[in-house]
Amino acid sequence: MPVIYMTGFGNSFETEALAGALPVGRNSPQKVNYGLYAEQLSGSPFTAPQATNQRTWLYRIRPTVRHTGRFQKVDPGFIRTAPAHDKTDLPIGQLRWSPTPIPKKSLTFITGLFTITTAGDAEAQTGMASHVLIVTKSMEREHFFNADGEFLIVAQQGKMRFCTEFGVIEIEPGEICVIPRGVIFRVELINGPARGYVCENYGGAFKLPDRGPIGANCLANARDFLCPVAAYEDIEKPHTLTVKWGGELYRTKVPHSPLDVAAWHGNYYPYKYDMRRFSPVGALLYDHPDPSIYTVLTSPSDTPGTANIDFVIFPERWAVAENTFRPPWYHRNLMSEFMGLVYGVYDAKAEGFLPGGASLHNRMSAHGPDAETCERASKAALEPHKIKDTMAFMFESRFALSLSEYALHAAELQPDYHEAWQNIKRRFPRQKA
Repeated sequence: MPVIYMTGFGNSFETEALAGALPVGRNSPQKVNYGLYAEQLSGSPFTAPQATNQRTWLYRIRPTVRHTGRFQKVDPGFIRTAPAHDKTDLPIGQLRWSPTPIPKKSLTFITGLFTITTAGDAEAQTGMASHVLIVTKSMEREHFFNADGEFLIVAQQGKMRFCTEFGVIEIEPGEICVIPRGVIFRVELINGPARGYVCENYGGAFKLPDRGPIGANCLANARDFLCPVAAYEDIEKPHTLTVKWGGELYRTKVPHSPLDVAAWHGNYYPYKYDMRRFSPVGALLYDHPDPSIYTVLTSPSDTPGTANIDFVIFPERWAVAENTFRPPWYHRNLMSEFMGLVYGVYDAKAEGFLPGGASLHNRMSAHGPDAETCERASKAALEPHKIKDTMAFMFESRFALSLSEYALHAAELQPDYHEAWQNIKRRFPRQKA
């Protein structure tokens, strides 16, 4: 299938892999060209306001209602969903994991999802989960969709191909892919095993944040988001379809490829974004802006200005502020922060936070630069400095994040992370009694 994209975020698109497959002036005509079936995929309630109403018409070889046999519950592996059913821990303090090694055993996108944290309630459509993703095997005649939420996948190592109902998306380290709730897809490897991070959003769909006083430009620009053009498979062989629903996995057989959409139009579709196209803004004279200025996408909550999830990145950028401690300052935060490092070095940590690793600072848990970084930054010459060859990210949520059993007992959990701050020096002069 060709990998061709259309550009723009939130726009309504139309695309066809066969000339004339798209009905003109009708969404669900009595007869569609080529004998296709019309099917609507709705990502919002029918009565949602126009600005947030999401739906797409799919014109496919067979409707998705056709499958053989009932859905059977299967082992979810290491996938967990909020509220998690197994014993979990709500950690107080700072936690960090080393990169998860890529094993020799076969792991597909489904079996290679390892839940680290959960929060909220998927049934109530609030909260999120964070996962580490390890893929060593392409999915073959095997497909998946998530009824609990949308996936935001951050590629960290290796390239991945997402073959979806809407077309094909390929991502590499430094890029993300968002698969909306209910969209059927499979994942293939391109250049060997892949590793990444996944944010599972139970709440409102990700959207671009309001820029406020920043105005119309900078941050993530809509034109840099890409969605696929129509590309269909006409394969009459048995396929497997796995569904994540209510925190469980269910599986059935489909007698043909479910990726059989020859044309579609609408505003509900998967998309990709190259994080290296993000346009950072910052302080040009002094002071340290809040990390919210690095927000790429946000899932809003029912409280204005308080996100269900913010997806925040820390890319290449210039630091130029005068008389300012330039790394992220020490702070305690109402929001919980799950961080990962795609490549390079994160400017707030001297060592221990490695590409492929992760950290968790739950709400009101104090964190900030380690002792070595603090000492170096306090003495640094405040000349213009470019932070180069780096890409870190953060899944930030209003909810406290609970650990999965896997994360709590993982060999990669660093038991001495809290010691990164033990050597912070006293600078205040001692007063005479």
